[in-house]
Amino acid sequence: MTGDDRALVDRFLDMMAAEAGASRNTIAAYRNDLAAAAAALPGGLGEAAMEELNGLAPIWSDVAASTLARRSAVLRRFYGFLHDEGIRPDDPSAALPRPRHQRPLPRILESQEVEAMFAAAEDRAASGQIDALRNLALLELLYGSGLRASELVTLPRRAIRPGQPFLILLGKGSKERLVPVSSRALEAVRRWLEAAPTDSPWLFPSGRKHLSRVRLFQIVRVLAADAGIAPDRVSPHVLRHAFATHLLAGGADLRALQELLGHASLSSTQIYTAVDAARLLDVYRHAHPRA
Repeated sequence: MTGDDRALVDRFLDMMAAEAGASRNTIAAYRNDLAAAAAALPGGLGEAAMEELNGLAPIWSDVAASTLARRSAVLRRFYGFLHDEGIRPDDPSAALPRPRHQRPLPRILESQEVEAMFAAAEDRAASGQIDALRNLALLELLYGSGLRASELVTLPRRAIRPGQPFLILLGKGSKERLVPVSSRALEAVRRWLEAAPTDSPWLFPSGRKHLSRVRLFQIVRVLAADAGIAPDRVSPHVLRHAFATHLLAGGADLRALQELLGHASLSSTQIYTAVDAARLLDVYRHAHPRA
């Protein structure tokens, strides 16, 4: 990257940090994407003509569609900034590649598979073994309340109270939401707390800290294997997806589901309508004699 390009990129990223509130990680990702574009443009980044930007598509033909979409989005913002600031008289970003990026459907579990996981976890918890009691409580909250992994492992010890069928959660983006807690989850947490260490501020402690997301991921895979399910099909996030898709199939409306999941935008929640439609279409194709 030339010195002139580097100065333009620095100005753009300063604006993104100051006005758009971009995080340090976002700024670093933008810098990498702009450097990749500069390396592919023979005339430099700041002075690139539409013809040169149009030539990025074949140069980047081997990168993933998501990567290409992200790079194009960053470059559109960059050239829009140069135009708004009067650094360039034109905005050449219309020539940038616009890949069709289809959001993948979430992986899901059938309700029978989730029930099999619960049956196996309950059998192990019946022994009173401390890890088994903890694992059952984790499973109840992942599937029963639709918690994110980070939300679950950082729950304070007193977050869930006897007889209180909900908890107030500070979730993604520091937004509060009301999360339901089933009677089964309340009972599982009660049994866990009777056996759990009492000298930790966390509901699920591990040493001096709380349970890590990596450890939670490992526990969930073990629970899947115990139920005879391929472990690579299951993760904490897959159980959150199961919470959402099974609620939707049971008649929940999208707005309620959005609130329960803590999605900032309804568009994030609408993916589950596609999941349910895909499931129904699959049933039709396998069951209808003319399909």
